[in-house]
Amino acid sequence: QVQLVDSGGGLVQAGGSLRLSCAASGRGFSRYTMGWFRQAPGKERDFVAATSWNVADTYYADSVKGRFTISRDNAKNMVYLQMTSLKPEDTAVYYCASSSAIYARTIRDFGSWGQGTQVTVSS
Repeated sequence: QVQLVDSGGGLVQAGGSLRLSCAASGRGFSRYTMGWFRQAPGKERDFVAATSWNVADTYYADSVKGRFTISRDNAKNMVYLQMTSLKPEDTAVYYCASSSAIYARTIRDFGSWGQGTQVTVSS
């Protein structure tokens, strides 16, 4: 397992951009599928994006496709979520997570979680 620390959240106006970062510590980071989830107040935690260990495969929720980009730097044990054209409905706490599964898209697939970082998009 790896330990994850999220950062990079903040307040941004609609149409703006943010880049979230996730720092991983522990062994075997480069073998894990990495993902981002988000949870808005009063709602369930939802899948946002995921990437395979070598970034050959990336997946996005329909709601963020074309606006968000997930990436990773295995040499630095880092995962990123570049968010552009932000909308008020993107407001949520964002969590990075790791999975030992090759195909991981649900909360149950992911075993380690960051503490979350708040993203607020004003209209």
